[in-house]
Amino acid sequence: MLIELAQNKTDEATRRLGQLQRAKLSAAEKLDMLVQYRQEYYDQLQSQMQNGLSSSRWRNFQHFIGTLDGAIEQQRAIAAQADTRLARGRSDWQDHKRRLNSFDTLAERVKLQQAQIVNKREQRASDEHAARQFRLRMIAAAE
Repeated sequence: MLIELAQNKTDEATRRLGQLQRAKLSAAEKLDMLVQYRQEYYDQLQSQMQNGLSSSRWRNFQHFIGTLDGAIEQQRAIAAQADTRLARGRSDWQDHKRRLNSFDTLAERVKLQQAQIVNKREQRASDEHAARQFRLRMIAAAE
């Protein structure tokens, strides 16, 4: 029963770990996308500046890049949180796996001890049977 409970908890931790890995990957992809989009937008600003740019357009570009920078910082924080959660989830999974392995090891030891006890009983019964047979032959030979 303990092994089954530990197995269920390990399975649950495995599922959570998969979800955390997907969340980390998603956060990293969004961060990469925002950084790439910012770079493309900045390159576009540089190109338009060479051809001349009105002050209102310049302010709009600056404002939008500032907004993108804020979004990038938020996404970096989200990605960092996802990394932290993944590390905790991995540690949790390892703890559950270690506990399951310990229970498995203990169960194997108990099975081995029980098998040794059964083997000793069978050997004792076999020895007693052989001794009885020997005594019966000795009695029969003496008669």
